[in-house]
Amino acid sequence: MAREQIAVAEMILNMIQGKTDGTSRVDYHPQKQEFPADEAYEQPFERATPESQGVSSGLLSRMIRELGNTAETDMHHLMMLRHGKVICECHFAPYRGNLWHIAHSLCKSITGMAIGLLIQEGKLSLDENIYKIFEYRNKLLPRLFRPVVTVEHLLTMTSGVQFNESGIISGNDWLSGFLNAPVSEKPGTTFQYNSMNTYVLSAIVTERTGLSLTEYLTPRLFAPMGIRKYLWETCPKGIVKGGWGLFICPEDMAKLGQLYLQKGMWKGQQLIPQEWVENSIRKHVESVEGTFGYGYQVWQESRPDSFEFNGMLGQNVIVYPDMDMVLVTCAGSNELFQNCVMLNIIRKYLPNDYHPGERLEENPNSLLLLQRLMAEMEAGEKNLPLIHKGGWEKGRNRPWGKAGNRTREVPEAIKKIAGQSYIMDIKSVGLFPLVMQVFHNNLTEGIQRIAFRCEAGEFWFRVQEGKEWHDIKVGFGKAAETWITIHEEKYLVGTRGIFTTDEDGVLVLKLDIAFLEEAVRRKAKIFFRENGIEVRWKETPGKDLIMEGLKSIMADMETNLLLQAVRGKWGTELIYLLMERTIEPVVNGKPEENCTEDERI
Repeated sequence: MAREQIAVAEMILNMIQGKTDGTSRVDYHPQKQEFPADEAYEQPFERATPESQGVSSGLLSRMIRELGNTAETDMHHLMMLRHGKVICECHFAPYRGNLWHIAHSLCKSITGMAIGLLIQEGKLSLDENIYKIFEYRNKLLPRLFRPVVTVEHLLTMTSGVQFNESGIISGNDWLSGFLNAPVSEKPGTTFQYNSMNTYVLSAIVTERTGLSLTEYLTPRLFAPMGIRKYLWETCPKGIVKGGWGLFICPEDMAKLGQLYLQKGMWKGQQLIPQEWVENSIRKHVESVEGTFGYGYQVWQESRPDSFEFNGMLGQNVIVYPDMDMVLVTCAGSNELFQNCVMLNIIRKYLPNDYHPGERLEENPNSLLLLQRLMAEMEAGEKNLPLIHKGGWEKGRNRPWGKAGNRTREVPEAIKKIAGQSYIMDIKSVGLFPLVMQVFHNNLTEGIQRIAFRCEAGEFWFRVQEGKEWHDIKVGFGKAAETWITIHEEKYLVGTRGIFTTDEDGVLVLKLDIAFLEEAVRRKAKIFFRENGIEVRWKETPGKDLIMEGLKSIMADMETNLLLQAVRGKWGTELIYLLMERTIEPVVNGKPEENCTEDERI
């Protein structure tokens, strides 16, 4: 039984059983830092009106409105360039500008750029056998009839190696796990999307240069383009993840798309070889159903000759060479790959037969409407009431707290819960969504207590996770920002709350906790009952996407004896039901003053 299969089975069982003792097969090293907001941004694009670059402001308004109002998209950022100038930049509340964002698999295309540079320098060739590259360093276990897996097979996702994304929870040595894994298909014949292919490309850069992927790319790519505000995570062995783990600003994503639109040229300097760019963006292999083909770590798009750097949940750099256009999206959608609601909306407004002119007559009214729409999207729902469906001043969002020389009355709902602390009966739910826990290897110790406080006109939601307290400011109508530190990693959250009542008149606090640098949110609906609280947790991307992945994993683990034993005890359907409850748990809390000493422990 493969080690990664055992690790996945253990992870599923631990989640179902609520084990949060922090044990993991992978060593934890904190990496996530606070965004360097005070550092100057380098080489920003020139801004221009849409009409000056041949695009209608009205077209952009319609597209932004549909993207922003479609629940499945959960838009965070949108940027459009034409002729190398920004003609549209929209941030969707609570997400704002001047912040980096997780790129997910979008960064695979950047790793591909490094391979092109390595080949140009004569340090690598496409037809090299990866087992020969690492033969001396890793002392591979001898295997009869081992097929040849080349660098090109990694680039085109046709290696056939079975060690895939699930391997990141199986132990510290991902490279050896990949190199010693079986090969299920003849290399070069079948497209099998596997982020570990890209991770090995990153390892090849380090093997051939003695530098990490970021150390190698900084003087060759990032510094010449003014890309300095980024963070790229490494594996436990110090190898840059390559296929995921990159935080980067949306405008810097746009720079990389513009670089490829210009065939690797940037401000008169050929940063990436033109031949490599052209080879990377052409189709080398048919990809999954609903997509348009795959090149060297680059996806084809539906429009002829267009291509895309694509990351899950809505991270995209789309390049349209025939229109001299680049479009960047960051989102938290509940879909993978390119056949998704968000990209289909973009294709609707930029269809294959759409060809903008060089210049349109300026339209001040249409431009003003576009600017107002973008301002509304960035401001969010400013005028939501603090309490709706009855309660304190229905329909009005009166400020409260200090105002001039007098103090406005604190709402009764907040008075009722401020200062209260509750001990949770299930202590396995974390503040991080499950997706973040797995990708960052930052596992929860479980929320022990939930409390609330009101101070100087500000309302705070407090959670004790493990032994550490986290104070999160809550905004009403507009999200309030808070930096939180979990296991020495810093994350920015934007939290919006609203009070309401259920059909029985029970006070309810709804919280939407958006991780502003990520593609995920944590949601909580807290019911204040006479004997305590009931907390209903959700996360986005939600249950449907996670369960789809779980079913795929379990289908691939038919030979897993541990999972078979659990199936025999519980049955597959019960496992799915328990996992659904793990993703969307319901937890009760008892007022701390009513708890025994044992309950407090």
